[in-house]
Amino acid sequence: MVDRGEAKGRALARGVLGRRLRALAPVVIPVLLAIADAMLVNGLELDLEVGVSMLAAAALMLRRRFPLLVFLFTLPGLYIGYIWFAPMIGLYTLAVRRPGRAQLGLCAVLLITAHFFPYPLSDFVLTDYRENTQVLIDASVTSAAPIALGLLVRTRQELASRIEDLTRSRRREHRLLADRVKTTERARLAREMHDVVAHQVSLISLQAGAVQVSTEDAAARAGATSIRELSVRTLEELRHMVGVLRADGGEAAEADGLAPQPDLEELPRLIEMSALDVTYEGGVVAGASGTKTVERAAFRTVQEALTNIRKHAPGARVRVRVDPVDPGDAVDSVRGGGSGRTGSSARGEGAGGAGRAEGCRAAHGLRVEIRNGPPDATATVPALPGGGHGLVGLRERAQSLGGTLEARHTSDGGFVVRAEFPYGAG
Repeated sequence: MVDRGEAKGRALARGVLGRRLRALAPVVIPVLLAIADAMLVNGLELDLEVGVSMLAAAALMLRRRFPLLVFLFTLPGLYIGYIWFAPMIGLYTLAVRRPGRAQLGLCAVLLITAHFFPYPLSDFVLTDYRENTQVLIDASVTSAAPIALGLLVRTRQELASRIEDLTRSRRREHRLLADRVKTTERARLAREMHDVVAHQVSLISLQAGAVQVSTEDAAARAGATSIRELSVRTLEELRHMVGVLRADGGEAAEADGLAPQPDLEELPRLIEMSALDVTYEGGVVAGASGTKTVERAAFRTVQEALTNIRKHAPGARVRVRVDPVDPGDAVDSVRGGGSGRTGSSARGEGAGGAGRAEGCRAAHGLRVEIRNGPPDATATVPALPGGGHGLVGLRERAQSLGGTLEARHTSDGGFVVRAEFPYGAG
């Protein structure tokens, strides 16, 4: 156990030491190379050439913070001491850190000048064309090489940085997509919860109200009263819960449900359980040519409309029609009126906006119409709260499928809901 602990300590020390060495190497190694270059060219005797060469090598310690000043400080070492490493390293650092074209061009000219002209300047022989040409070519290559290498390294660093940014961006997009899927599913669940639970609870409340009115048994009447109160409370809690779930937004085109969902085949059973005076006219065979998503939307439209009729038009006669739509019918529908919610639910959710077509008509589709007459004045109106999301949810559902939904009052005091969905082969 002791040996293992010591080994871990040594490994930790090597790790810390290794990090420090990796941090110091880019600073120390160029300085050591420049010192070695100065000693090889000028020897160890302290004179002007060695002095300026050593100062140029020491200046490389600050080359990352002041690349231009350090490069200029190394030029006397090149001109007087004939060293190469210090000015080339300085020019390379300048190309990496400050890659301005004008600045690099001027520095390249300065390096060529310091390399081309001898020290002292009196030794320069203008007529020695061959030697001068060779020196000029050598100086040009000496200045061009560090600039090219520095620009290459900088381009590589920029590419690596951009790749890292793209990677982070893709990760953010994946997270945002996952969040969008979650919020969309929450909104879908909120819509389904409102459609299903509000319908069933309002039906329970209606049946309890019927028992409360018809029975003479005090205990049964008290039980029915409790059931109605619980129904009202449940719908109120549902309204708050749906509001919270829908608050995050994220509505999108509805995907396939996670569990089997109702379609047109379930409409007769829904109407039978509604406890309303309903006449059903079905002109479409369920699943014949359309998609389950459209049939589910039609079912939810009828379900919400019947729920609103129970709330706001008790005792009214109801007619439910489900039939295909052709292009001529679509045009007449636009001119003749709208579809939307039924009963007072539309009043609570903005009847002023009802009756206007939304979206564009499909050439072939499915029309769902729920029309109710005026309420029975002798019928008991159940005190059921409205969540304020039924019409909005139905309209959004229709729009997401490329259809329309309209609602309006009728001249006889009733209400009509009409929705149209694209219902082609699919």
